[in-house]
Amino acid sequence: MSKIPVGILGTGSAVPDQVVTNDDMAKRVDTNDEWIRTRTGIRERRFADEQTASSDLALLAGQRAIEAAGITPEQIDMIICATVTPDMMFPATACLVQDRLGATKAAAFDLSAGCSGFLYGLSCAVPMIETGMHKHVLVIGVETLSRIMDFEDRSTCVLFGDGAGAVVLGPTTEGRGFLSFELGADGSGGNLLKQEAGGSRNPATQETVLARKHFISMAGNEVFKFAVRILGAASEAALKKAGLDKTDIDFLIPHQANTRIIDAAIKRLDLSEEKVYVNLDRYGNMSSASIPVALDEAVRAGKIKEGDTLVLVGFGAGLTWGATVLRW
Repeated sequence: MSKIPVGILGTGSAVPDQVVTNDDMAKRVDTNDEWIRTRTGIRERRFADEQTASSDLALLAGQRAIEAAGITPEQIDMIICATVTPDMMFPATACLVQDRLGATKAAAFDLSAGCSGFLYGLSCAVPMIETGMHKHVLVIGVETLSRIMDFEDRSTCVLFGDGAGAVVLGPTTEGRGFLSFELGADGSGGNLLKQEAGGSRNPATQETVLARKHFISMAGNEVFKFAVRILGAASEAALKKAGLDKTDIDFLIPHQANTRIIDAAIKRLDLSEEKVYVNLDRYGNMSSASIPVALDEAVRAGKIKEGDTLVLVGFGAGLTWGATVLRW
């Protein structure tokens, strides 16, 4: 039985209205615009207001992707939501979105793979459609990281922002769509990037709250070194699986964490800057939302053309990494 080719039928994104500049951050923590820009490339980010949760942003992004795909919510068979900042531990944020979307026929679940989450979500969705199990799958990456940022830790709180991006996957024409995936994990590095408390190992107590263990904790230098190495390596591995090499890349959409990490990948893959989409300066690191938001912006700006070979690549907590190659 031959596999059904699977492609992206529509994209969508949503970011909060509130813009938080580096100067705004300097009012809350001992930092400054020049320090943040030169080390990360970030100029501003978006923070959700108190009334906005992850499911609210995910809903908007999902609605926009469904509209772009030209289908109805009732035609969605599965919703996969990648997030490390769900509305609550359970039920899944995907189920909350399913209800509000009116996607009455869709199954739904969340997955947690840090900033690699969207790519992991795609890798789950594609085989469902390839085998005929489902026809349309909505994959969402969403985060409200401002809820778990430690504003007493100037090395991490300046890095992150909130947002959501979504895609509708479905059958496409032969020779188009997803060509390969490369996924990986190294749990020995799990301690380098974590939210330590709130789970079964360290349930929420007065002590864990006072110890600030419910916020993001990151060994920045170690994560940076890992990211510089893995972004290019994962891209090359995915290209090899697709029977391609770096000369075949028409457009690269990397996880938006740090311009120096992206620059290292550009150099390793011998790409011109025109072939790489970067919005890190405007949004910061939105974790699992970074890649789908960047993809949606690139599509709507007309930067991606029919027949282009795309590489989407990211890394995140876990430690995890992922890359996919697709023909638009």
